[in-house]
Parts: sequence; structure tokens; C-alpha cells
Amino acid sequence: MLGWAITFLIVALVAAVLGFSGIAGASAGIAQILFVIFLALFVLSIVVRLFKG
Repeated sequence: MLGWAITFLIVALVAAVLGFSGIAGASAGIAQILFVIFLALFVLSIVVRLFKG
């Protein structure tokens, strides 16, 4: 999932450099959502692992 977030971030940066602001904004939004989901799942897995032992 982190790989997809980085991919969308790179697409957003390239689109922004080329002047495609709509595509850049959409890609950046998707990258942010995927990154937040990744962080939530990462923290959840750490908590589960701590309680599991």
C-alpha cells in the first residue's frame, strides 16, 4: 500500500511539473488517502502484536 501511495505521489509531481493541475490534485489526494490508510494499518498491526506477545 505504501508503494501505491508513493506511485501516486510521483504521478502527482510529474503532472504538476507538466502543468496538469487537475490530475496532480487528484493524484495527490489519492496518495494522501492511501498513506493515511497505510499508517492506520501499521499502527494497528503494532498494537495487535504488542498485545499478542
